Amino acid sequence: MSWDTWVRMAGAEEVGDQLVGAFQNPGLLMGIPLALAGAVFMSLGAQYQHRGVEKVERLSGSDAASGLSMTQLRGLLTRPSWLLGTLMLGLAIVCQLAALSVAPLIVVQPLGVIALVMTTLINARISGHTPTRRSVIAIAACVGGVFVFVGFAAVYATESDITERQLFTILAILLLVIILLGACWLILRHRMRALFYVTGAGILYGFVATLAKVVIKRIQAQDFDWITLICVVALIAAAAVGAYFVQTAYGSGPPDLVIAGLTVIDPIIAVLIGLLVLGEASSAPWGVLVAFGITGAVAVWGVVSLTRHHPQVLSESQELPITRGSNGDGTATTNAP
Repeated sequence: MSWDTWVRMAGAEEVGDQLVGAFQNPGLLMGIPLALAGAVFMSLGAQYQHRGVEKVERLSGSDAASGLSMTQLRGLLTRPSWLLGTLMLGLAIVCQLAALSVAPLIVVQPLGVIALVMTTLINARISGHTPTRRSVIAIAACVGGVFVFVGFAAVYATESDITERQLFTILAILLLVIILLGACWLILRHRMRALFYVTGAGILYGFVATLAKVVIKRIQAQDFDWITLICVVALIAAAAVGAYFVQTAYGSGPPDLVIAGLTVIDPIIAVLIGLLVLGEASSAPWGVLVAFGITGAVAVWGVVSLTRHHPQVLSESQELPITRGSNGDGTATTNAP
C-alpha cells in the first residue's frame, strides 16, 4: 500500500472520529433542536410583525421605508398582530439563548436559516406571490451555503474561556459598527431600502448573539462583575437598534427577504467573531477555513440575489418594465413605467 493511500486513510479516520465525537456531545444534541425551535418561532414572529407594520403604514398614510416615525412606533404597540409577532420572537430568543448555553456559537447561529424556508412558504401563501425560479435559486444558495457551513462547524467547533482582552475587542468593534451604521442612517436614510436595514440588523444581531453567549458563560461561572454588566448594556443597545432596523425593513420589503438577511448575515458575523476573536475553530485545518469562506460567500450572494429577484419586490416596483411574478394562471404580469 502506497504512502499516499495511508495518508488518505489516516485523514478519513481522523475526520470520522471527530464527527462521531461531535454527535456524542450532549451540548450539540440539545442545542441543535433548541435552535431549530427558535427558527420556527422566528418565522412566525416575522410574518405577524410584518403584518403589523403594513397595517400601521396604511393607517398613518406614511411610508416607513426610510425609517419608522415615533407615531408609527407607538401605533405598533396597539396592533395585536405585531404584539403576537413580538411574543413569537421572544420565544425564539429564549430558545436561542438556551441553545447558546449548551452548544458552540458557530453551530447554533447558522441554524436560524430554517426560518427562511418557512417564512418563504408562509408568505407565498398569504401574499399570493409564487416564488420564481431565480428567487428559489437564491433561497437555495442561502440555505445550502449555511448548512454546509454548519456541517463543518459541527465537526471542528470548540469552545474556550473568553478573556477580558477578547471581550474588550468585541465591545470596541461593536461600538464602531453602531457609529458607522448610525452615520449612514442619518445621512442616507432617504435613499436606503430593505437591504441596508437587513444588513445592519444582521450585523448587530451577530454581536448580540456573541455577547449573549459571553454573558451566559460568565453567569454560569458565577462571574457577574462590571465587565459583564457592560456586556449586558451593549447587548441591549445593539438589540434595540437592530430591532428598529428590522421593523423599518418590514416597511420596505417582504418578511422572507428580511429573514433571509438576518439568518445569513447574523450567523456570518457571529462566526467571524468566533473565528477571528474567540478562536472557536482554532483546530480546523486551512482547507476547512477556505470552505467556511466559500459557503459564506454563496449564502451572501443568495441574499443579494433575493433582493433583486424576489417576486413580491418585483411586483410592487413601478420603476422598470420588468417581468413580474405569476398571476396564478401560469402567465406573467408586466408593468411598464
